[in-house]
Amino acid sequence: MADNEHGGTDALGVPAHDFSTNRNACGPCPEAVAALQAAHLAQYPDPHYTALRLQLADFHAVAPERLVIGGSSSELIHRLTQHALRQGATRVSLPNHCYGDYAQAAQVWGLRTGARSPAWGEGLHWACEPSSPLGAQEDIWQALPADASHHGLVLDCAYRPLWLEGPAPPRDMAALWQLWTPNKALGMTGVRAAYAIAPEGTPQAQIDALRALAPSWVVGAHGVAMLQAWVTPEVQAWLARSLDTLRHWKARQLALCERLGWAVLPGHQANYFVARLPLDPADLPACLASLRSQGIKLRDARSFGLPGHVRLGVMAPVAQAALARAWLSLADA
Repeated sequence: MADNEHGGTDALGVPAHDFSTNRNACGPCPEAVAALQAAHLAQYPDPHYTALRLQLADFHAVAPERLVIGGSSSELIHRLTQHALRQGATRVSLPNHCYGDYAQAAQVWGLRTGARSPAWGEGLHWACEPSSPLGAQEDIWQALPADASHHGLVLDCAYRPLWLEGPAPPRDMAALWQLWTPNKALGMTGVRAAYAIAPEGTPQAQIDALRALAPSWVVGAHGVAMLQAWVTPEVQAWLARSLDTLRHWKARQLALCERLGWAVLPGHQANYFVARLPLDPADLPACLASLRSQGIKLRDARSFGLPGHVRLGVMAPVAQAALARAWLSLADA
């Protein structure tokens, strides 16, 4: 099953305070919202996304031919996995704790999954930095071959724009497949659109084959508008300001966890982290259901291989206060 239970609306509606998603809690970005409101909805977008790819290419300083537009990161994860299979891949390697769609896509397409392997040429290799759920630096770089461009390494950059603890570490991005999902940084995960950047030197026939796996108009007008807004100076300035706010909110939230007796796992670099709650892991689902009934949604980290833990996105002080009240009410019950 896809990893789609972690954030946003559920059977109880929209959570009042949703800590379960990693979106930028300062959003939605007003400038990006304005771009969506001005989007032209009467016509299909350009099926080749010509202007969009030029804008994204200029933003990343790469050739536009390397850009592949996708319906979401999850859609591109499935498409890259299918493409890897067609290129002869037999397996997919995963980080120890990671987004569930990597393994789910491998299962759908019949590829074996496992931990890191020195046999880089066998298939597709996923990394995410900062990682999910831990928000830490990846452990893949020490084992990476000098020539990574031929070994199917995809760096999921979903949270790279939300790096809070100093600058993001430099990587040889030209040698990797890059997967970018700006809706999280913009605080508007309800809009689905993403893009991939092929490694420098990838044969154009392979990039074209990856594009050909997508349905027609894989991104609609609102997704195009969001991606076009993403690369504008105004939106990037908003993002930079929001990071300062998120750093302040994160410090408050970490202090709150300490007061509540929640043990935060070390190494987090982004706008989210993982904490172990002071209760029996078997009692965690009931606890989370009770918190959800009070408008608080947390992400159970069992699907990441961390039973008894929750992942918390950094939220505004009003949400943190609501979390504290709800937790203390459980303790008093």
